[in-house]
Amino acid sequence: APPPPFIPPPEVQVQPQVQPQNTIAAVSNVKPEPQVFAKTPAVAVEAPKAAAGPSTIAAVIDFNVAGCKPEYPRASLRNEETGTVLLSVLIGADGAVTEVKVDKSSGFRGLDNAVRLQLMSGACKNKPG
Repeated sequence: APPPPFIPPPEVQVQPQVQPQNTIAAVSNVKPEPQVFAKTPAVAVEAPKAAAGPSTIAAVIDFNVAGCKPEYPRASLRNEETGTVLLSVLIGADGAVTEVKVDKSSGFRGLDNAVRLQLMSGACKNKPG
């Protein structure tokens, strides 16, 4: 059998695009006026008084503390599931975790639940941050 016929690709002429040159259209020897910023007097901020309502204090949960790091779910290991879970954690006045909500899932329910359940177990102690 003879080889298939060879058809060369068509030659296409491409014109190079000419980039416009940056040029200065006008020159001025007049110095601009200096900007003057008005100084505002410092305002004394009064410390907030203790209120009977809720308050917010930053907290830190350290997963490197012994017993705090959740165990990787076996099913997730078998299925090679990996991901990052973004959580909202509500911590009570006594430092205990009272509520955990998944804000952004890892895409795998087993991974999300492993972290959420570990936080709810009380194994992770809150450090005021």
